[in-house]
Amino acid sequence: MSNIRNIAFDLGGVVLALSYEQAVARFGEIGLRDARRHLDAFEQKGIFGDLEAGRITAETFRKELSLLVGRELSHEECYYAWHGYVDHVPPRNLEALQSLRARGYKVCLLSNTNHYMMEWANRDFDGQGHPISYFFDAMYLSYQCEVMKPHREIFEIMLRGQQALPEETIFVDDGQRNVEAAAALGMHTLHPQDNEDWIQPLEQILTHGVRNDV
Repeated sequence: MSNIRNIAFDLGGVVLALSYEQAVARFGEIGLRDARRHLDAFEQKGIFGDLEAGRITAETFRKELSLLVGRELSHEECYYAWHGYVDHVPPRNLEALQSLRARGYKVCLLSNTNHYMMEWANRDFDGQGHPISYFFDAMYLSYQCEVMKPHREIFEIMLRGQQALPEETIFVDDGQRNVEAAAALGMHTLHPQDNEDWIQPLEQILTHGVRNDV
């Protein structure tokens, strides 16, 4: 049996299935040339990174992206483009989160994300009228914490908030650098590939002992 009592999950590519190509297409639709060069699947750069690190507001991002595009963009257009990252939310993942909480694990979200993505997630995350907060005990979001994974500080914020030690925590993320950063702090890690099923591997760890996927 493992000593895990705190489980932290990444959002995109873990809890929800990502579509990087759809995001690239949507940003292209609203006029962003070379959208692929501006967007990343794991850690955003430029104004995209500034938004997710909480260095700029959603409104400032809209204005800056408008300058890049060469025309005035609306909030709705920015929302539409960012939401392109969302392919779907697998019900099995949400059921697993609820099961873990019912079994007494502290379950939290630790995500690089932004105002536009959370505007959607806070409305109807599961298609049944529940916001994303319905599925977690706590959420540690980069734009609110003002620091992004894989920086050490955001992991420390999560551990303090969860009142958990690193050795009592398992971190599930599809980003290699993020998993390495968590392991360096002494956390146990699970590194599913993008959109890969993590439920059975996690159950194996919780039942038979821990491993570090680095």
